[in-house]
Amino acid sequence: MDIKSLEPDLMKAAIDAAREAGGILQDWTTRFSVSEKGPQDLVTDADFASQKAILSSLQGKFPDHQFLGEEGLSQTDGDSPFRWIIDPLDGTSNYVHRFPFYAVSIGLTYEGQPYLGVIYDPTRDEMFTGIVGTGAYCNDVEMKLTTSTPLSEALVVASLPRCADYSDPAVKRFLNVLPLAQHLQRTGSAALNLAYVAAGRLDGFWSTSLKPWDQAGGAAILLAAGGVVTRLNGDPFHVDHPDLLACSDEQLRNDLTAQLCVVD
Repeated sequence: MDIKSLEPDLMKAAIDAAREAGGILQDWTTRFSVSEKGPQDLVTDADFASQKAILSSLQGKFPDHQFLGEEGLSQTDGDSPFRWIIDPLDGTSNYVHRFPFYAVSIGLTYEGQPYLGVIYDPTRDEMFTGIVGTGAYCNDVEMKLTTSTPLSEALVVASLPRCADYSDPAVKRFLNVLPLAQHLQRTGSAALNLAYVAAGRLDGFWSTSLKPWDQAGGAAILLAAGGVVTRLNGDPFHVDHPDLLACSDEQLRNDLTAQLCVVD
């Protein structure tokens, strides 16, 4: 299989699907109904409509590929080395509360490794794209990472589990880094966090509570930009594992690992 020859078709299909899904999300903003999936875990009709559109678009072009999505999508039979991992609405709570920091995220793994990513922010009409080994772009403009940023000068972001209390290790990690970083934030969208590190808007991001669809697209984009993606302790990243540390460079990754791994 000449995978390079497939790249234009794969990327175009992902971009088209993400843009269609983003349009659906925006159409739903004034008319969705909300149901409770769990404490602080809101799901809307928009999620399902967005995912349905993405699956229909991609599966129509690549019927032999595998598919995994947040809203109950798991079509992983067969032996295709390609697996599309879809988050039809990353940042659901932000979306429900009309806080404009949410996105559509589509990742493609090849033989289990991050390969291609597309993240679309419909509120700003920003399309983040990347293929590992090829480069990463925002609206077709190549993105540049920040470099040589010590933790004391870094803007970093963390994801915390829903309903985490002060005894949660994730909260303790957050508090460990808080006095050492220039700024530490929590945004509610892992996909955009990863895209923003790739774009040089953030320096680092970590979480221990992500699902594959939260991180597949963003990890591919950041790796395509030349960033560093590992587990918190520096071990190799795997998209099916919830432990992620994403940084602009190795110096910051080392600085953060030193703080994040002192919490049991």
